[in-house]
Amino acid sequence: MLLAFVGMVAFAVVLARLTLTPSPASKSLVHSNLHPGDSIRNYLAQPALRDAVKQIGGNIALGIPFGVLLPVLVPRARGLIRMALLTAVVMTMVELVQGAIVEGRAFDVDDVILNTSGALIGYLLAGRRFGRAVHPRRHHWWHRLSRSSDRARSRRSANSRLSSRTR
Repeated sequence: MLLAFVGMVAFAVVLARLTLTPSPASKSLVHSNLHPGDSIRNYLAQPALRDAVKQIGGNIALGIPFGVLLPVLVPRARGLIRMALLTAVVMTMVELVQGAIVEGRAFDVDDVILNTSGALIGYLLAGRRFGRAVHPRRHHWWHRLSRSSDRARSRRSANSRLSSRTR
């Protein structure tokens, strides 16, 4: 748990460093994008494929640690839909701050989509497993009651079968 916390702090520092500084690759694309897919198409239309891979792959890679570490730190965040929603909310806030504070940066919905995709990849590859390892499923008192009544029922039926054979 401590290792996951340290990892999340390191991730936050890297995220702040990457998102709160101007990006030379996006200088020509500095405008808010509220249409999913527009920025991705613009990156892919650039003559240098390297810049497109860097922008798209970088945004996906930036989300992966979030998907791995969040289920360890917040057990209630487990689940594909919860992870997607929580990541989308956090990354939307990052994009809003980035667009409001950093000169040469703007809000981009495609970044949110790519970061969320990366978080889901990280969650599916390792986050779900790590989260369950650190926080196993709890057995509530009502689960114990139903299991004990199931055991009693199965014992009674086994005893009745045994007694019917001996007759």
